[in-house]
Amino acid sequence: MSADGVGRLGDIVKVRPPQAADRPEPLWDHAEVTSHRTIGDRYHRIALRSPAIAAAALAGQFVMITIGDGMEVVLPRPMAIHRRRPEAGEIEIVFAVLGRGTAVLAELAVGDFVTVTGPLGRGFELSDDAANLLLMGRGIGVGAVMGAAEDAVARGIETTAVLSAHRLESVIGGDDCTELGAAAIAVADEDGSSAVIRIERDLLARFAASPPDTIMVCGSQRLLDLALRLGERWGSRVQVSLEAHMACGIGYCHGCAAPIPTDANREGPLVCVDGPVFDAVSPLAATA
Repeated sequence: MSADGVGRLGDIVKVRPPQAADRPEPLWDHAEVTSHRTIGDRYHRIALRSPAIAAAALAGQFVMITIGDGMEVVLPRPMAIHRRRPEAGEIEIVFAVLGRGTAVLAELAVGDFVTVTGPLGRGFELSDDAANLLLMGRGIGVGAVMGAAEDAVARGIETTAVLSAHRLESVIGGDDCTELGAAAIAVADEDGSSAVIRIERDLLARFAASPPDTIMVCGSQRLLDLALRLGERWGSRVQVSLEAHMACGIGYCHGCAAPIPTDANREGPLVCVDGPVFDAVSPLAATA
């Protein structure tokens, strides 16, 4: 979910209460590329060897990746941590080529190295009483929510993921859900299954007896709107991961202030520090 120029976010995204537990301190690592594969015709999936970050990262956090010597691509690029594999000392990221930085990243081969800073930000948080989790991601937004599936399944929480893409061959996360034991609902534009009205109908039928108590979403305004409608109907908590352009990722540059109203004497919350995950509530519920 992009935070750039989306005024509506100020009505539905809220600054979260203070975090109950301390987040891990960020580390700087020279990480080796251990695998690189493409997903469909749009996305890349890269594994990076960084044992310290893999062991410390929390669900929904991200890393900043510096490519090369800083001459061709000056600024690092923020990347959600798609999977954490501490037993292998690796993290995985997924991305699409959108500009010079990601184009260079897409050229990385096994054995290449990048500088990684992380884990960063405040991620998804499952309450102690969570019992049924619904994840919804569109495109590379799936990469932001899969860590929550890892945690939920490990805790025995029933987990369902809606995985959306332009084409079925480009759906991200289906193999991850199979590996983890989460239920996956793959939808795409090409066959009309990604239409929100169809997703909503299917989810209402699937969860008629036992609605999820928590919904987590990233990558699509339409899916966020759906999550809010369902959350209001079911009484579910909704969390959304925002995306934003960042120069530092650690709160120094203040280039990722989210368009969320706050204290008149305080700048809007920073996606990199106060997020990327925020609580979301229906505008009607917020004004009730």
